[in-house]
Amino acid sequence: MIRISVLYPNEAGKKFDWDYYLNKHMPMAQQMLEPLGLVKLEVDKGIGTREPNAPPPYIAIGYLYFNSMEEFQKAVPTCEESALDLPNYTDIEPIFQISEIV
Repeated sequence: MIRISVLYPNEAGKKFDWDYYLNKHMPMAQQMLEPLGLVKLEVDKGIGTREPNAPPPYIAIGYLYFNSMEEFQKAVPTCEESALDLPNYTDIEPIFQISEIV
């Protein structure tokens, strides 16, 4: 299984609209990507670190799961289309990582 992690760094002065992200962006992404092999979506909301009262390094992390790299590659153009929605909920430049679940 392949997991695409979309990490949003917690940067001072940047915006992240949780309501829009959870109620509009993620359902839209799910609807667009499920026909292309998306297995599931998950979201983490950063709340801290091991250090007391320290801010989280990432305000949010989204996870997209596909059964194979081939399925993900077929979905890439749609993922890029979904990314056009980014300015509607954040001005943070996300970091992407593709991982194989072992």
